[in-house]
Amino acid sequence: MNLDEIQKLMRLIEESKLSRFRLKKGDFELLLEKETARCQPVFSALPASSALSPTEISKNDKGQEEKSGIYVKSPMIGTYYAASSPDHLPFVKVGDVIDEEKVVCIVEAMKVMNEVKAGVRGVVKEIFCKNAQPVEFGTKLFRVE
Repeated sequence: MNLDEIQKLMRLIEESKLSRFRLKKGDFELLLEKETARCQPVFSALPASSALSPTEISKNDKGQEEKSGIYVKSPMIGTYYAASSPDHLPFVKVGDVIDEEKVVCIVEAMKVMNEVKAGVRGVVKEIFCKNAQPVEFGTKLFRVE
């Protein structure tokens, strides 16, 4: 199986309702898996009247306080691009109001440009990645409030 065939399979799996695909042929084995639940931005549902106290602010694995809000995370390993090409404006900037369907960036994986949609409504408060920066699955890309 060549790279073009694998990329076609990846696109078909992405567009389908399948979450896992395995192909085994002799010594060759290919496993494609998408975990749609993890691809969605993570957020906490706090009542509107709730105020965060210092003890309620979460801490990351380095012990640093994380700001409240909704984090849009990378759905895959690849390279983050803020715009569709170097001569175009970024998809979003700090202060932009976005909705669930707004394309916020591109993550390139195996020469395939994957548009990443916000998945949430709100205002972009922070952008964590620089253009052409490598990202991993779950890397925080944006903070939205």
